[in-house]
Amino acid sequence: MFPIRDHNPSERTPYVRNALILANVAMFLLTMPWAGAMGELWGWLALYPAAISQGAWLWGLVTHMFLHAGIMHIAGNMLFLWVFGDNLEDQMGHLGFLVFYLVCGLAAAGGQILSDPFSTVPMVGASGAIAGVMGGYLLLFPRARVDVIAIIIIIIKRFTIPAWVLLMVWFGIQLVAQAVQADDGVAYIAHIAGFIAGMVLAVPVLLRLGGASFWSRTHGRPPHPPVNYAASRIPRVRR
Repeated sequence: MFPIRDHNPSERTPYVRNALILANVAMFLLTMPWAGAMGELWGWLALYPAAISQGAWLWGLVTHMFLHAGIMHIAGNMLFLWVFGDNLEDQMGHLGFLVFYLVCGLAAAGGQILSDPFSTVPMVGASGAIAGVMGGYLLLFPRARVDVIAIIIIIIKRFTIPAWVLLMVWFGIQLVAQAVQADDGVAYIAHIAGFIAGMVLAVPVLLRLGGASFWSRTHGRPPHPPVNYAASRIPRVRR
């Protein structure tokens, strides 16, 4: 399942979310093999747990968040950031959201390093930080309506579900994949750590907004009117 939009887009321009997407795309273009010598930056800016454990190449703790291993990798990450980032930035403020995003990324990296501190396999991607965004979204807007696309072989179907269903399914997949030790090169521990960090870091925001009374006022959704997507040209079912 892929989220394509929520029904309560932010009322303010999410400058930080947009800047993060642009920065990730720019770094992706600069560090791919077609960039020539610049492509060597990928290996230099990635995060290596073994190096971090020895106090070396510490910049990788931050720079790895802006590197990706392929088009599908960056496309998936930026899609989730696009869908879930704007409403968090609206409630946290621009600077607050930027700090939140980076701290979630650091927490994700920390979790991955602790799980295998002597690994020499490079870790790249914004997934850990974006997992934090998803965790924060789950805490603040659990009942937000999200349109998703499900692809089952040749059947493509669009439907709307509460955010908590999509986010908990995603988190459950990370837990299961880690439990079975899926050998697919994905840093599931980083995803789990980032998601939990996002929920924890969003607690002060929720309390500032009123805690349970905020959920009562907004019915678990972003605190502004939804957009009517009735005229959408995206087909509900297409074979």
